[in-house]
Amino acid sequence: MLLKKLPLSAPNSAATLRRCLSAQASTNVKESPELPKTNHKAKVYSKHSYDKITAMRKQHLTPNVTSYYKKPLLIHKGNMQWLFDHEGRRYLDMFGGIVTVSVGHCHPKVNAALQEQMNSLWHTTNIYMHPKVHEYAEKLLSKLPVDLNNVYFVNSGSEANDLAMMMARLYTGNNEIISFRNAYHGASPYTMGLTAHSTWRYPLAGASNGIVHAMNPDPYTGIWGGKNCRDSPVQTTRHCDCPADQCLASGRYYEQLEQIFKYSLPRGKVAAMFAESIQGVGGTVQYPKGYIKKAVELVRANGGLFVADEVQTGFARTGEHYWGFEGHDIVPDIVTMAKGIGNGFPIGAVVTSRKVAETLSQALHFNTYGGNPLASAVGIAVLDVIDEEGMQQNARDVGTYLLKGLDNLRDKYDVIGDVRGKGLMIGVELVADKETRQHLSAPHFVEIWEMCKDMGVLFGRGGLNANVLRIKPPMCLTKEDVDFALQVLDVALERHSESAHKLI
Repeated sequence: MLLKKLPLSAPNSAATLRRCLSAQASTNVKESPELPKTNHKAKVYSKHSYDKITAMRKQHLTPNVTSYYKKPLLIHKGNMQWLFDHEGRRYLDMFGGIVTVSVGHCHPKVNAALQEQMNSLWHTTNIYMHPKVHEYAEKLLSKLPVDLNNVYFVNSGSEANDLAMMMARLYTGNNEIISFRNAYHGASPYTMGLTAHSTWRYPLAGASNGIVHAMNPDPYTGIWGGKNCRDSPVQTTRHCDCPADQCLASGRYYEQLEQIFKYSLPRGKVAAMFAESIQGVGGTVQYPKGYIKKAVELVRANGGLFVADEVQTGFARTGEHYWGFEGHDIVPDIVTMAKGIGNGFPIGAVVTSRKVAETLSQALHFNTYGGNPLASAVGIAVLDVIDEEGMQQNARDVGTYLLKGLDNLRDKYDVIGDVRGKGLMIGVELVADKETRQHLSAPHFVEIWEMCKDMGVLFGRGGLNANVLRIKPPMCLTKEDVDFALQVLDVALERHSESAHKLI
């Protein structure tokens, strides 16, 4: 009966849980798995002590810059899917620098391309022509539908979405823009309005002017949804009334979107609708099948453009397709991209049609670093590596293998409520109660998360309640790496389960 008095969602149970884990340490349920072998060795960082770096961080960086883990890692070196701390300890990076390292840390071909360009030309801006930006534009656009044939280069995802908002408003003559609750599209003053996570928003006047947040069509935690709704190798176990291979939830969420056009938009007109192909920061949320395609038709029928945010899902990460929007059987009017586009180098882009791009000719618009020679050289190399090393197929094969393994863990542990995603864009939602889908409290989530880190696996964290393991590793990940990550998570969850039982 004690477990009812101290549920897994109770925040004040962390100290008790830590004591249980400590008492159990000498008789662990399972031994920690061994890391897969690698020939790469990292030198120890020796310029400053860990304590000195920590002090410098507190003194010189703004206090909002926070780090993962109770004792933050001091990462000194990266090699493909591996990261090394200041002492040379190795970690499997299952988060890819927040879905940014696409082809591998310090990939030799990307490094070589950057080095070669550094020795030739760093910077001119677009007041002059330089070869690389034109070579890159042609190569990047060859990966997109033929009508998406103009690109404007920027430096980040926030910049890309910022510009896409302005272009949509200029082109349509409308002001209102729709995004989803639970969406993340950036943290600039302009894109903060698109982002519908209260944890990422400041109380600034004007940030939400002209922005309407639609009901998030989430088959797991939303009002409707269930086991036939998602385009994923793994479905939610949530019961629903949908017939086999048919999703009724899609139509119900679409009706809610129609209500926005009926009640919230001036004359029903809209400038644009923004959507991530799979929500990233929101916890790898996938929409019901068919919803996005119907939403695009509705937006265009009311004078708007559809903007696909591919900052996290682009560049082969979903495995089945090169772009996440292809999984929805649509061609967007604008595509925004960043993160994996540069494998960690700051690059972003807005791709659209010529007729939409011409709206920027109404005034001068200039980005000093967008499409600079270094960024362009890196971007070309990333595209080459994805093709030459078959990373799209690897993302599909290894990602599906990982999803199936996580699905097995969901069957084994009550704390896993949902497993979802495609390719190497994966989320694992941890819960206190599988039936109610009540989120696992922060102290309990952190205990599991920290145990994984201590055994050498770095997972991300997301969702509004920060209870989702975000799994978006470099796409060079192997099945051997997956086996190791699954073993580590299995050990962490079993230790967590045993410690929870001791509270009864």
